[in-house]
Amino acid sequence: MDDAEGGGVRITVEGKGLPAGYHGLHLHEKGVCDASSKDPATGSPFFSAGAHLDVDGGHDHAHHTGDLPDLLINENGTGAATTVTDRFQPDQLFDADGTSVIIHVLADNQANVPDRYKAPDGTPGPDPDTLKAGDSGGRLACGIIEKP
Repeated sequence: MDDAEGGGVRITVEGKGLPAGYHGLHLHEKGVCDASSKDPATGSPFFSAGAHLDVDGGHDHAHHTGDLPDLLINENGTGAATTVTDRFQPDQLFDADGTSVIIHVLADNQANVPDRYKAPDGTPGPDPDTLKAGDSGGRLACGIIEKP
């Protein structure tokens, strides 16, 4: 992670030993990667990383502060991605409890919500899984964001 031209933040993620395909990539609010910490609702590991990063303090995924483009893992289990974002500043990642990056099991739908989805009240719109993590499924891998 470093400052990019134009005031954005450049983030580089490398993955090894992962299943081939696209995987959701999100920043989470705590720099704690404990695989034995399970989400009580889903059993997914790395519950210790907390919710998606939301620098505005709402912790409701609506601002998508911590959303990054999907990570493509090659057939040999490796992949890397670099992206630039202006959704946060570097100092916002290094607060008292840090920040982590989570690689999810499935690809993120990147807010492309099909009409077939239904909100809890039955109207067309995002369902709870889409609102929570963009349909990217459980947490597969976790890493702690470090200063360059």
